[in-house]
Amino acid sequence: MLRRLYDWTMSLASRKSAEVWLAVIAFVESSVFLVPADVLFLPMALAKPERSYRYALIATVASVLGGIAGWALGYYAYETVARPVLEFYGKLEAFEQMKAYVTYETILLLLVTSGLAHLPPIKIVTILSGVIHVNLGLFIVSAIVARGARFIFLAWLLRRYGEPIRHFIEKRLGQIVGIGAAAVIVLYLAYRYLAH
Repeated sequence: MLRRLYDWTMSLASRKSAEVWLAVIAFVESSVFLVPADVLFLPMALAKPERSYRYALIATVASVLGGIAGWALGYYAYETVARPVLEFYGKLEAFEQMKAYVTYETILLLLVTSGLAHLPPIKIVTILSGVIHVNLGLFIVSAIVARGARFIFLAWLLRRYGEPIRHFIEKRLGQIVGIGAAAVIVLYLAYRYLAH
């Protein structure tokens, strides 16, 4: 099922309505969808490198709006809507464990790491932010910084290096950004430990 979903998402890149689909997928990725917007963003930006920053802006805005929707699901409709969605994806148990241990500070850190590197998946963190009542303004700023940084960085790579960088992005960028996100978490934990 996931492979078919991935292939269908890739097929949208060649359509005239690709920008609309990019916005839709970036929006729903942040609250309920499984396939990241990068799957559509990459072929679109490679096909029209001169529009890559425009695509980055579309993906960022839609992703932040989707994040707000995820936050609202967690804040207003956890039991009726968000919980069944998490159950459907098999993420409910992990979500409940995270909810038990997360603090306001760590949720902001998770917003940055999930926005940059999908660690943990962005939909989990947006819903969790609503459940624990993270301030909406702070949530929006964190989402803009994290998602904007990811899409603008991808746009810059694609504009500068074109097709040769695509393989690297698809195979290695997630690992590199994941290592960077892990380093941020380690630095945060070290700071917390040394501050006490």
